[in-house]
Amino acid sequence: MGGDPDLHRPAQDGPPGPDWGVGRYETTATQLLPAAGVVVDAADLVAGERVLDLGCGTGNAALLAAERGARVIGVDPAGRLLDVARARAESEGRHVTFQLGHAASLPTGDATIDVVLSVFGIVFAPDAVAAAAELARVLTPSGRVALSAWVPSGTIFEMNTAAGDAVRQAIAAPAGPPPFAWHDADSVTGLLAPHGFQVDVDEHELRFTAASPEAFLDSEARDHPLAVVGLQILERFGRADTVRARLLEILTAGNEDPEAFRATSRYRVVTARRGS
Repeated sequence: MGGDPDLHRPAQDGPPGPDWGVGRYETTATQLLPAAGVVVDAADLVAGERVLDLGCGTGNAALLAAERGARVIGVDPAGRLLDVARARAESEGRHVTFQLGHAASLPTGDATIDVVLSVFGIVFAPDAVAAAAELARVLTPSGRVALSAWVPSGTIFEMNTAAGDAVRQAIAAPAGPPPFAWHDADSVTGLLAPHGFQVDVDEHELRFTAASPEAFLDSEARDHPLAVVGLQILERFGRADTVRARLLEILTAGNEDPEAFRATSRYRVVTARRGS
């Protein structure tokens, strides 16, 4: 897609958000690769289509789309992850353009994209309404979207919720508004229907595994950007050990493999199409 000048319009400054370049998101991306394959399959890509991978991270979905002959741009707010994605594309011999950007201001012109993919990326958009407007703006009149969103239940969700609550309590921050329910068919339909989209939702599962609950928790604390930042805050307030013990209780109670560690998380793939 390097020949399309509109794809190189600089992204506007957007709202601050988590620094996904912290830690080693590459580990998390490897865990999420099966879901990227599911999302790309759901998009029904045709060779030559112009595809935008929103929140591309290290390039999982972007590279899968390029493998299928699509012309791909990957967009992410984390420059370090884009560097990782570029290196992966080069090593795999895939031509993908990677650019800084975010859901509320995509670095591409109007009606220049056939398909938008987002694997657990758009769900972090601070303003779902603005993100939906950007999807509608960049997509062609017959364009479509395929995205994944976690179902807010299960062991990993419980662990993340407890960790987030602990960090907010440590810094005496009020709870923010609930995130937009990207996993919910009615909510997403209400968001996208005004832009002419028809929405379908399918449910899938992803299993997180490790040698033990302790090993999984250690990996998250070392590698996941949100966990790395959260741990730094908890250590500063002297609460890291207490919170770790609580998170380990959650993982142990929800462990599905008594010989190691396995936790199954449900997620939904939303496909939205407009036009005939």
